[in-house]
Amino acid sequence: MASLWHVSVVVFVVLVLLGRSDANPASPHRSQLDVNHKKPLQTFRPFNIAHRGSNGEIPEETAAAYLRAIEEGADFIETDILASKDGHLICFHDVTLDATTDIADRAEFAGRKRTYEVERANVTGWFVVDFTLSELKSLRVKQRYTFRDQQYNWKYKIITFDEFIQIALYAERVVGIYPEIKSPIFINQYVKWSGGKKFEDKFVETLLKYGYKGEYMSEDWLKKPLFIQSFAPTSLIYISNMTNSPKLLLIDDTTARTQDTNQSYSEITSNGYLTFIRKYVIGIGPWKDTVISSTVNNHLGHLTDLVARAHALNLQVHPYTFRNENLFLHFNFHQDPYAEYEYWLSVIGVDGLFTDFTGSLHRYQQWTAPHQMKGKTAQALLHEISNMLKDDGY
Repeated sequence: MASLWHVSVVVFVVLVLLGRSDANPASPHRSQLDVNHKKPLQTFRPFNIAHRGSNGEIPEETAAAYLRAIEEGADFIETDILASKDGHLICFHDVTLDATTDIADRAEFAGRKRTYEVERANVTGWFVVDFTLSELKSLRVKQRYTFRDQQYNWKYKIITFDEFIQIALYAERVVGIYPEIKSPIFINQYVKWSGGKKFEDKFVETLLKYGYKGEYMSEDWLKKPLFIQSFAPTSLIYISNMTNSPKLLLIDDTTARTQDTNQSYSEITSNGYLTFIRKYVIGIGPWKDTVISSTVNNHLGHLTDLVARAHALNLQVHPYTFRNENLFLHFNFHQDPYAEYEYWLSVIGVDGLFTDFTGSLHRYQQWTAPHQMKGKTAQALLHEISNMLKDDGY
């Protein structure tokens, strides 16, 4: 299996070398356009959302991590979008380069360290907005967590939003994309585009350039599935005038405050606010602990009514982030990520999961809901099979 995604990386590199890059997107290739002959996106069970790619295995937000996630069965590949000094959109999570690149070892960039205010706090580091795309492409990335596999450190580059989209479009089946408008207040403050355009304008222009359009479950959407996400409600409202593609409002710890409106997420999750924002979004993406709290000794705490209230307003719920390591698993799940998936999908009943381990979520869903079952849940069918076996003497 590992050799397959290495081949996929090679194929992607060849495509880029042929000219299908951020600077010069090529004309559509037959395999890119012929979606009618691709296996369609599954829509009968909750979505498997590859958080920054399959980053539990491979450094986050890289071509290899996204290709691996597609190979492992992701329905959507998720990414964070920031902008370089010269206005190119890139796939990267932090506004600083310190945590996941080799920037600290690059003597030529030693004098670029700065201190900026980011979401009402002073942050010091090497910021993406101080580097051109060419400079960013010269860096190499590493695994964020030291307890994960380190063998792929320094092998991969930062990729552009265009390159990310092409990874999805050239997949052998229909794969959705799930980009986040990341830190828009900060980006708009330090990156300027011609004609007074904003970060959000460039973001939507890129999506439209590749044909991403249409309301949720429309014919256009099913051909090129897309969810747009942001922690900044004003950004989602702003882009609503430019695209009807489905949007989700991300929810942080309820004590935190939004970067744009300075509202607490406690207010953001109130019935009144959810009723307001549903005019612009089709769902929310809450941090897991806003749905069910954690106790001091890492057991499940109080289950809130957030999912029930969101569903009552016909809003989808896609919580984040599911990780296989014991550090991130409540003791209630006995160090078993499949037990956690079972709880969130079958007991709480969410509509999708952001996971660092796409393969494990896909395996769980293939075991419990392998095919669309006309009117029957996977659990009901498994119960019927169990009864049949008992009747046969097993």
